[in-house]
Amino acid sequence: MRAALILLPLLLAACKEEPKFEDRFDKAEKEIGARAKAMDADIAAADKAAREAGEGTPKALPPGAPPATAPKSSGE
Repeated sequence: MRAALILLPLLLAACKEEPKFEDRFDKAEKEIGARAKAMDADIAAADKAAREAGEGTPKALPPGAPPATAPKSSGE
């Protein structure tokens, strides 16, 4: 009988109710939204840094460089 009284609180603690689907969904939605905003901010900062460094404009080919064309296909 003593063993049952000692184990009863442990069993009740293990039978804790899981959160509802709506609660889990809302939590996941907030986490995903926060991650998306952070990613957008990172991308915007990288774009701004690239523009300031002049990496956003295409560079001209050096003189005498062959055009960048693929060889013709044999049709096979």
